[in-house]
Amino acid sequence: MVRFAALGDSLTAGVGDPVGDGLRGWAALLAGGLVADDADNADDAGGSGEAAGGAVRFRNFAVAGARARDVAAFQLPRALAYRPDVVSVVVGMNDTLRRTFDITEVALALDRTCAALSARGAVLLTACLPDPGAVLGLPGPLARPLARRQRQVDAVVHTLSARYGAVHLHLADAAWVADRTLWSADRLHPGERGHRTIAARFHALLAERGLAHGAAPGREPRQPPPSRADALRWLATAGTGWVLRRCHDLLPDLIRLAGAEVRHRARGTGALLDLRAEQSLAAALAAVSGPAPASVPPAVLAGPAASARPVPVPVPTAVPLATMGE
Repeated sequence: MVRFAALGDSLTAGVGDPVGDGLRGWAALLAGGLVADDADNADDAGGSGEAAGGAVRFRNFAVAGARARDVAAFQLPRALAYRPDVVSVVVGMNDTLRRTFDITEVALALDRTCAALSARGAVLLTACLPDPGAVLGLPGPLARPLARRQRQVDAVVHTLSARYGAVHLHLADAAWVADRTLWSADRLHPGERGHRTIAARFHALLAERGLAHGAAPGREPRQPPPSRADALRWLATAGTGWVLRRCHDLLPDLIRLAGAEVRHRARGTGALLDLRAEQSLAAALAAVSGPAPASVPPAVLAGPAASARPVPVPVPTAVPLATMGE
């Protein structure tokens, strides 16, 4: 029996990939391909709660809106009690969309989560994400501060992925943002095709390590792509609430940051903003520096790489999403 747990925010909770009355998402799609007997088992399963069948048991602890500290405080204890063999930790974009953004706090929370799970011998799955300003199509002065924050988060994720030997997926390239067939009606979350693409790519990376033995999730969606009417419907319902919440939380701070961007560019001192971001990132990485605890992948994941310690991976380079897993 292989236990797979998913931790994170709305991306992992399955937002953008509705099935029946619930959500599915990339993690549920991936679960069915971990063991040969369970191929396609999770293809139509919901992403919430627990799905069991054959030799794979899947539990999704992800919650929409979660930040790194929420994962460490609330999802991690439940995941540890579940005793997963494979566990995904994909979070961070919500942190960048808060006026209280603190890269050191994010780094410490992610390190706590990854360290605890790695110490239990779980195989970690991680991913870096595109900056939300590009996803939302914001103008430059508004987009650049968010891009700077997301680069900090991704740098932390890269560092911790290498430290704990995680299976890491790079989703921060421009191709991911530009291909609108991968996105849902809200333009904030992947649609079914996007979730399937993420699941297929993670499956390919796991298979390379001998840790996935079932069939890869199919990439072609079974639901029609979102229409313009779907986008307008989302904006008139859930989208309105999202915009209002960000207006109270992020927008005043983002306007302040945008003003600083404009002033520094006018003075020719824009590099100072990048330097400050690099300094705060260096402090965050220093806060989580130290020897990584030893971890061994669980024997239940029988395969060529199952008896070896995870090998730290180098910081990944950008790979166009369209070519991933092919």
